[in-house]
Amino acid sequence: MGELDSFEILPDHAVVSLGPNGVPRSGWQRTKRASRWHRPYAAILIVLDVLGVALSTLIARTTLQNANVGFEDEPGLFDLITYAALPAVWLLVLWGHGAYDRRYLGAGTDEFKRVVRASWTVVAIVAFAAFAFKIQLSRFSVGFALVAGLVFVLLMRYVARRALALARTKFHLATHRMLLIGTLQEALEVHSAIARDPAAGLVPVGIHLTEGYAPHPHTVTPVPVHAGRDILSLVRELNADTIAVCGSASAEPVELRRLAWQLEGTGIDLAVAPQLTDIAGPRVHIRPIEGIPLLYVEEPKLSGVGWLFKNVIDRVLALLGLLICLPFFPFIALAIKLSDPGPIFFRQPRVGREGKTFRVWKLRTMYVDAEERQALLDDQNESDGLLFKIKNDPRVFKVGRWLRASSIDELPQLINVLMGEMSVVGPRPLPAEDGDFLGDVRRRLLVRPGITGLWQVSGRSDLSWDDAVRLDLYYVDNWSLVLDLHTMWRTVWVVVFRKGAY
Repeated sequence: MGELDSFEILPDHAVVSLGPNGVPRSGWQRTKRASRWHRPYAAILIVLDVLGVALSTLIARTTLQNANVGFEDEPGLFDLITYAALPAVWLLVLWGHGAYDRRYLGAGTDEFKRVVRASWTVVAIVAFAAFAFKIQLSRFSVGFALVAGLVFVLLMRYVARRALALARTKFHLATHRMLLIGTLQEALEVHSAIARDPAAGLVPVGIHLTEGYAPHPHTVTPVPVHAGRDILSLVRELNADTIAVCGSASAEPVELRRLAWQLEGTGIDLAVAPQLTDIAGPRVHIRPIEGIPLLYVEEPKLSGVGWLFKNVIDRVLALLGLLICLPFFPFIALAIKLSDPGPIFFRQPRVGREGKTFRVWKLRTMYVDAEERQALLDDQNESDGLLFKIKNDPRVFKVGRWLRASSIDELPQLINVLMGEMSVVGPRPLPAEDGDFLGDVRRRLLVRPGITGLWQVSGRSDLSWDDAVRLDLYYVDNWSLVLDLHTMWRTVWVVVFRKGAY
């Protein structure tokens, strides 16, 4: 018998009706229990998409000459096409590409990828229509409008995503109530992963065990734990709208299929969280072989054209950054000298790619005797890892606190980037000390350390050592140019709000 037999999907004494596949289901299932946040959210996206397309057309018409080439004698028809037909076509194509599907809204990058693909389809439609009807158009104007439309749609959707994340994190709105199914350890691991990203809107409300018994009522768990219950009645009791089958429980295909049948017509989502953590979607592909979905995990791509682009972008950004910051360095240097006589820069050995040691450049923010005074402060260390961190470190002078809070002290590391010792985005550079990089942690040495990275946009000094290592390893295993660009964008907001900087 399978591990999922303890699901008790349908007790023998239940009064049942037949579902669309002839599978018995409880009568209450006819009531829809899907979360309804996506409907008004999708309606808002439709309005924003129309505004984005119309705005791009308006800008093209008002700023570019001869934008209405071919329609000089029919301005009304031109307005009808640009302000009605084009937005309508764009919306239909977005809908056809699943850009309003609730599975892709609110989290991940699939929504934005579908918008980009839909935009290319619109370009093809416009080009084909112009060719088929022999319409003379200003190619530059049309190209500008289409590209600007894509930019505006993406920007407005990003703003809507941020507003949705705010509603979820601050007001606990637009969320999915999730029941976790699996062993206690597997379910708690999934719970911890979900809790790290409240903006995703997934709220675990209970755990149903596939093995063992529910713990004692006085046992502390983040959510109630159940065992031996009918899954569907438990979902109704918890008012859940999503079921997540965790770890080894997902390896029971027959029971999983039956559960999926049971959920048909209920509006309840069924998710599977396999025992494959911290591996991003681009590396995971499902290939069905004779009805069996095989999950393929590709190797990390740490070479090739994308990696070459990363190196080029690093050098260009480092050079531009140094040129922009150079006029301000004399004033910063003077402020440091007035705060504490000594060197302007702080140089410390760090471990780089393939274990090579280099000296990192930073603006000095501490008194010159800071390293000698550290021994007296060891008992106040707030970090649980290799780094020494105190939120109100007495060794940091006043100007140094401002430099740290604004992350200006990190800017000289652009020199390390220009020299090829560091990258703009990468794992956190750690001190070069014997024994620091053992076991799984050594994997972070496959790439160059970064000025910013997932560790910075996820909490910086507030992170535990284990979380910092996990984020570093996630970056190494799932690197992509898109991940780098997204991290740089998030860094701007982290620096502005000074989150976790001390």
